[in-house]
Amino acid sequence: MPNTSLSILLSLISTLGFGTAFVLTQFALRWMPPWLGAAFSVPTSTLLFWCLAPAFVDLAPMNTSAIAVFAAVGLFFPATVTLLNFESNRLMGPNIAGVLSGLAPLFAVLLALVLLREIPRTPQLFGLAAIVGGVMLMYRGRQRLFAVSSLWMLLLPLAAAAIRGIVQPVVKLGLERWPNPLAAVVVGYTVSSAVLILAALLRNRRFGGARFDWRGALWFAAVGLCNGLAVLSMYTALGYGPVVLVSPIVASYPLVTVLLSHLLLTEQPISPQLAVAIAAIVGGVVLLIVT
Repeated sequence: MPNTSLSILLSLISTLGFGTAFVLTQFALRWMPPWLGAAFSVPTSTLLFWCLAPAFVDLAPMNTSAIAVFAAVGLFFPATVTLLNFESNRLMGPNIAGVLSGLAPLFAVLLALVLLREIPRTPQLFGLAAIVGGVMLMYRGRQRLFAVSSLWMLLLPLAAAAIRGIVQPVVKLGLERWPNPLAAVVVGYTVSSAVLILAALLRNRRFGGARFDWRGALWFAAVGLCNGLAVLSMYTALGYGPVVLVSPIVASYPLVTVLLSHLLLTEQPISPQLAVAIAAIVGGVVLLIVT
C-alpha cells in the first residue's frame, strides 16, 4: 500500500547509506584497487541478503516475470554501473563523472512517466531541478579539456547515470508483480556478484596479479554493506512511493558524502560554490517532502 511518509524516510536512509559508502571507499582504496574491491563489496551484501532471505522472503507469491526483471537489473546495477564508474574516473577524473551522475533522476522520472504513468507536479519538478542542479554544481570545477576525438568518453558516466535512473522504475514494475524488496536485491545482487567476480578474474589474468590486502577487503566489505542496505532501502521506498519522489531524494547522497568527508577526511572545504550546491540540494529535498 502507498505510504508517502515511510517512502520518504526510507529514501533518506538510502541517501545516508550511499553517502557513507563513498566516504568509506576513500579508506578502502588505500589498500586495494577499486575493481578488485568491487569483487568483495557486492558479494558481501549478497551474502547478507541470502542470510536474511529465509526469514523475510515468502516464496508463495513468487513471480517468475518479477524474478526475470530483478535478474536483468542485476546485470546492470550495481555491477555494470560500478565498472563504468571506475573506468570513467580513471579516464576523466571524479569531477566530470560526478557532474553527469547528477542526471540519474532525470532518466528515472522520464521512464517512470512512460512506464508507470507517474506525472510529476510542478513543485516536484522544481525540487528535482534543484537537486540535479545542486549535485552538478557540487562537482563542477577542475574539469579536464577534451579533444573532439575524446568526447566519446563522456558516454561512460552518462551511461552509468542512465542505468542508475532507469533501474528504479524497472524495479518498481517488478515489485508490482512480486512486492518483496529483499527478493529483488537477493536476485539482483547475486547476478551482479557473478559479473563483478568474473570481471575481476579476467582483469587479473590480463594485467597480472592484483595487490590483495585484508585491510582493503574489510573496508570494501563495509562499503558493500552500506551500499547494499541503501539499495534495499531504496527498493522498499519504491514499493511505498512513486519514483518521482524517491529518485531525486536518493540522488542527493553526495550531500552526505561531502559533509562526512569534511568531518572525517578534512579534504572538502566549504567553498561558496559548495555552500550554494548544498543549499540547492537541501531546498530541493524539502520541496519534495512538503509537496
